[in-house]
Amino acid sequence: MAEAVAWIHEDPASVGLEGLDPARPELFTSGRWQGLFARLRRDDPVHWSADGIEGPYWSITRYEDVKYCDQRNDLFSSDGSIVLQDNDAEFPLPMFIAMDQPKHDAQRKVVSPVVAPMNLKLLEGTIRQRVVNILESLPVGEPFNWVDKVSIELTTQMLATLFDFPFEDRRKLTRWSDVATSDEFSGIVESEDQRRAELTECLMYFNELWRQRTGKPGNDLISMLANGTATRDMPQTEFLGNLVLLIVGGNDTTRNSISGGVLALNQFPEQYDKLRANPALIPNMVAEMIRWQTPLAYMRRTALVDTELGGKTIRKGDKVAMWYISGNRDETVFKDADSLIIDRPNARQHLSFGFGIHRCMGNRLAEMQLRILWEEIMVRFRQVEVVGEPVRVSNAFVKGYSELPVVVHPL
Repeated sequence: MAEAVAWIHEDPASVGLEGLDPARPELFTSGRWQGLFARLRRDDPVHWSADGIEGPYWSITRYEDVKYCDQRNDLFSSDGSIVLQDNDAEFPLPMFIAMDQPKHDAQRKVVSPVVAPMNLKLLEGTIRQRVVNILESLPVGEPFNWVDKVSIELTTQMLATLFDFPFEDRRKLTRWSDVATSDEFSGIVESEDQRRAELTECLMYFNELWRQRTGKPGNDLISMLANGTATRDMPQTEFLGNLVLLIVGGNDTTRNSISGGVLALNQFPEQYDKLRANPALIPNMVAEMIRWQTPLAYMRRTALVDTELGGKTIRKGDKVAMWYISGNRDETVFKDADSLIIDRPNARQHLSFGFGIHRCMGNRLAEMQLRILWEEIMVRFRQVEVVGEPVRVSNAFVKGYSELPVVVHPL
């Protein structure tokens, strides 16, 4: 293992291209991914990893190429898996984000009303009150883990609302989200058997909610799935797969942007000063935080036909990783791309939500949670100060944090 990843700790410019495997989780745990992707964008933007940790695959690293692949469903398929690891034949988790048209569109249409503009307007007051309650409960002047007390708590409360999930059990959603994107090397589960057992527990819990709501249309995600024409007859594996998609999509992504935004403002304190001077920048800052953090590092596609990209021939059946994290740091699109710039003019052009038919369904909800959070932070605290090193999760797909020690200072 040590020899296989030695290049992670070396200058990326000094390492041969042929040995680089951007999907190594150690790259993200160490926080040393920027130089590697900068090298690939410059020298090999369509990069073949013959001996990747999850088998051979292509890395797409430039902004325009990532956007092209994401929109060309005629060339690149989502069917089967959105991560480089292939679906487990013994424990498959089909979900609509990992489906092509027309099935994708039919299932997505069932649940999309939960984040329709009218529903978001109704949710805004609830979100604000929960943000206020969370912030008012924080220990002022004392160190605590921002990830647990704020990022996880806010997003898990929101997720419980969207599912109409028993509120007292909401931390089960957090656990299932973590388990769904983990493996035996992550430190979250000890074995694949444990992962399957916990996800089966998730399915059993939601099966009871499904049973209770069948035939009773409602505005929560379970009622929508249980009564939707395209979803009410789903097999159990597909129900669990879509649950995993909605839990991870509604939890991991927003929570890691909340944590990453605090870290970024501390790394670029002049931007914090800019924010204090002009809180009206918050909506644009939210987009910039999502760009800077990029909470899902990549999405996988599979080539449907032989195709040319960047002077390389991608063969039918090849795995392709569209590295959102790299496209969001492409200097040809975002000037000084490694920096957080809260008034960046083109911050909203980031790749984090994807493009085309798979564009993130909950993007407006995520932005609203972040906007409200920062509006309420700014009327209470002079600073959310990071007072220790963040602990990053061991995952090349979910780019996130398990710990971010902070102290909040009152106005």
